[in-house]
Amino acid sequence: MGIKLFGKWDLEEVEVKNLALKDKINLKPIFLPHTSGRHEHKRFGKHRVPIVERLANRLMGQPLNYGVKKSRVNSKNAGKKVRALKVVERALEIMHLKTGKNPVQVLVEAIQNAAIREETTRIIYGGVAYLHSVDVSPTRMVDLAIRYIAQGAAMKSYRSVRRLDECLAEEIIAAANYDRNKSYAIKKKEEIERIAASSR
Repeated sequence: MGIKLFGKWDLEEVEVKNLALKDKINLKPIFLPHTSGRHEHKRFGKHRVPIVERLANRLMGQPLNYGVKKSRVNSKNAGKKVRALKVVERALEIMHLKTGKNPVQVLVEAIQNAAIREETTRIIYGGVAYLHSVDVSPTRMVDLAIRYIAQGAAMKSYRSVRRLDECLAEEIIAAANYDRNKSYAIKKKEEIERIAASSR
């Protein structure tokens, strides 16, 4: 019997179908996804952080107000890693009950579906700024997918009777099913890719 995530789910049976993201999604067997920041000061060290922990880290930095733009992240969960891990664990349990599949496999499918392939960058030429489409690196694909999944869950739970873990499970399942009506991450991906296509 191997090591299982939270003592419940086997990570060795999870498969990454997108070859570009295979090296960027860490599925090394681990019981508790808490690496205590030991990869923090190494270049591309986040590739060695378990994907479930990266999702928990992103949940810690969600802003309090979505109507107010702020220069820095003002989060009520900043630094509360154990709380974020409990939210993720409960979300995985909800996903397992709803889908009947390994919830980490559902999370990986959601990240693959929400991965942005093309975006825009500003190029200033002769004093005029142009938007130019560029390909997205695999590392940034995973970063943006996790960011928009966490944002979508936080926005659904903001001023709502539903808890964050329920909203997170709903967002991940919707992204895994490529449901553009329910998933914020899929909507955001299609919007960015549409702008990039018009900027070619």
